[in-house]
Amino acid sequence: MIADERTAELARNLQAVRSRIERACADAGREPATLIVVTKFFGAADVHRLAGLGVRDVGENRDQEASDKQAECMDLDLIWHFIGQLQTNKAKSVVRYADLIHTVDRRSLVTALDKAAARLDKVQDVLIQVNLDPQVRPERGGIDPAELDALVEHVQQAASLRLRGVMGVGPLGEDPAPAFARLAQAAADVRRAQPAADVISAGMSSDLEVAVAYGATHLRIGTAVMGSRPTVGYRRSKGGKNNEGEAQ
Repeated sequence: MIADERTAELARNLQAVRSRIERACADAGREPATLIVVTKFFGAADVHRLAGLGVRDVGENRDQEASDKQAECMDLDLIWHFIGQLQTNKAKSVVRYADLIHTVDRRSLVTALDKAAARLDKVQDVLIQVNLDPQVRPERGGIDPAELDALVEHVQQAASLRLRGVMGVGPLGEDPAPAFARLAQAAADVRRAQPAADVISAGMSSDLEVAVAYGATHLRIGTAVMGSRPTVGYRRSKGGKNNEGEAQ
């Protein structure tokens, strides 16, 4: 029996999203995609609830929030995905807890992550983020597809990084299908260079079905599972509580 109202809400939302993914994958004639639940702005208590509901993959956008939250969830068997834009000076921190970093999009970041992983004697799994906007928008991240081959080679030369595939974000206010088709082509190009790099991270709450149709293996779902963003973002208060008022 589900013990509290919030857990019941998450359970309903998860069931609905999992059903959408199953239908989309069945329509595409393929195996189910991996659901990554994006928990930014929601506290560690929700991550514990999600784990109890069978969620294993959790996505975070901001280093400070992700680092704090992962530390509060050490008792859980989770895969942590870093899916936000990443500054090179945060590489050392993110490598400590991230199992898969989705947003590698420049040589300087490759170098910083490689050094940070080497210090920890870790092989860090990464995805290359490909820009899917008609024009490059630096605030959204992503490498120009014309520069993809060179960045793939740079990642391959990094001894402490392992290239797992590609990631993309659908353009704002446009049909995502052409963008996801471009991402599928980029993924095929990467696999020619590194056959084991078979991950395609694409699709969010509003466009997961389209992403699945174009081969997405990992879906980054936030609102459809977690609900609307809290009016007060995730933070530790001086009283040691998160934004839900629950003790840490």
